[in-house]
Amino acid sequence: MASKAEPLCQIFSFQDCKASPDPVFDLPAQCLTHTPAPIVIDNGSFQTRAGWAASAAELDSPRLLFRSVAARSRGAARSETQIGNDIPNLEPLRWLLKSQFDRNVVVNFEIQELIFDYVFTHLGIASEGRVEHPVVLTEAPFNPLHCRQMMSELLFECYRVPYVSYGVDGLYSFYHNNKHRNIQPPHTGIILSSGYHCSHILPVINGRLDAVNCKRVNVAGSQAASYLQRLLQLKYPGHLAAITLSRMEELLHEHSYTAVDYHEELEKWRSPDFYEREVHRMQLPFSGKLPGGCVSVEERQERRAQQLRRLQEINTRRREEKLQQDQERLDRLMAVQELLEDGLLDQFHKSLVELNMDSAEELQSYINKLQLAVEQGKQKLLHSDGGEGKTEVPELEQPMDEGDGVALMDSDFPEDALPEKPANVIQPVFNMAEYHQLFVGTERLRCPEILFQPSLIGEDQMGLMETLQYVLARYTPEQQEAMVSNVFLTGGNMQYPGIKERVERELLAMRPFQSHFKVTMALRPALDSWYGARDWALEHPPGGAAEGWISRQDYEEKGGEYLSEHCASNVFIPMKIAKPAPARPAESSLTSTGASAAAVTTVTSALTPSCSAVAADVSIVTS
Repeated sequence: MASKAEPLCQIFSFQDCKASPDPVFDLPAQCLTHTPAPIVIDNGSFQTRAGWAASAAELDSPRLLFRSVAARSRGAARSETQIGNDIPNLEPLRWLLKSQFDRNVVVNFEIQELIFDYVFTHLGIASEGRVEHPVVLTEAPFNPLHCRQMMSELLFECYRVPYVSYGVDGLYSFYHNNKHRNIQPPHTGIILSSGYHCSHILPVINGRLDAVNCKRVNVAGSQAASYLQRLLQLKYPGHLAAITLSRMEELLHEHSYTAVDYHEELEKWRSPDFYEREVHRMQLPFSGKLPGGCVSVEERQERRAQQLRRLQEINTRRREEKLQQDQERLDRLMAVQELLEDGLLDQFHKSLVELNMDSAEELQSYINKLQLAVEQGKQKLLHSDGGEGKTEVPELEQPMDEGDGVALMDSDFPEDALPEKPANVIQPVFNMAEYHQLFVGTERLRCPEILFQPSLIGEDQMGLMETLQYVLARYTPEQQEAMVSNVFLTGGNMQYPGIKERVERELLAMRPFQSHFKVTMALRPALDSWYGARDWALEHPPGGAAEGWISRQDYEEKGGEYLSEHCASNVFIPMKIAKPAPARPAESSLTSTGASAAAVTTVTSALTPSCSAVAADVSIVTS
């Protein structure tokens, strides 16, 4: 390969960032007022962010940011569990990692309790038996009532918090950015939120989430990382172990982009010049030492001398062991022969059967062979002790069968010297660094493209923009105009360069001629949900009948699934299932009507009558 003065492409190295353990902060003095400051927890499926909702400048950002995973070996104690940044490298423990999430819904509340313990401890809360601060917590859009009930039970019963508020991360981010752009409430728009496991289309009308027309797409960052890992492992089968999921996530975050026109961009990659200019060479770690390369003649001779000395020591030790074994074998056979000379024929024949021999002549033949082998072994030992400078190279010995006496006569350890290679042999040129490089070309845009074309990974569902078009079609033209004037992109999977231009191009194709729309990207797509929750908590302090807060009295009276709605929350659809009381056998005929009536599920809704019959679960759009 001809070397050029200036390489056309740049070589990148994997950062392989190691997490450092989070410090245990002291409880800030600003949070110890007569009204304790709320704790804001953005409970994300990829990363957990936690901090204080306080107006102090040093508390205006999350204090804790860590991966939402826990690692605990089977049978290990609870105190031995590693959480988040306590795990410096995820890859060696990948098979032990557990998360509290199934997709984007919390289902493993044992892990969730460990996450809360980690958060409260590192934020400096040392109160015994309870947490005195209100908690603002994010949840999935249309979180199942059972999951919210278990979360409320954990917070109120285990940690005895005074107030809890639930909100949707995408709506908090929307709230924060509208406030930053000085847009007066109530806000109307449509949110495109993409996280680690799912993407959502969330329409907002007059400051409230329109629960009926929200949709979910089961494609997000985790699917893109798995797809990239599969592509590179097929491309480089010699580096399967080095192509880890953590490195693929780094590739997605640092080196991928979204094509404005996917097919046109692929045509550009057909050009060799474009490929050489745009391909990213990712350098894998490797050892620069080549066997036999760049070694001087003196070093090679010294290594050879050391190797020969080691071989000589090994030969001597093996001869001694073999001589000892042959001597023990000879002594045993001589003892059997003495039984014949003493006239103990029964014991003699019994010993012959144990030795798998048929006659005294065969025994004598083996004795003679062993005597010869022992004598030769002693001579070799004396000869090796006398010739210190003589080198011997052994051959691999096969284990000797007890019945094979011929093997005892074979000479072992021939004294052929190792052939000397000439020092001036020209080694073939092999670029070890280039062998350990991953050429990431079209993969840079193919993996983010699955957000718009899930069929690339075999998912039978609509892409994000096709789903958006489906949602917009359910509104009147006036509502559509109001919503597309504020299309908001948020979420950690919306940070690819070019994704805003791609959404604008897709909207231009689907909207009527000369219609107006505006696409806005969140200031910090991955963090604005925490900042939005903090802003909301500062503007709506808990206490009394404050909107959006669930007190312990509300929890005890209305149940764990209760939700106090606010501008960034889910829509609450209460469902109370009355359990029938067991009827007595004597009164079964009298109470059959009442029992059947008690088994009917009563659904009451705070929504309008037209929306009360609509289920609150997230719809999965299939193409």
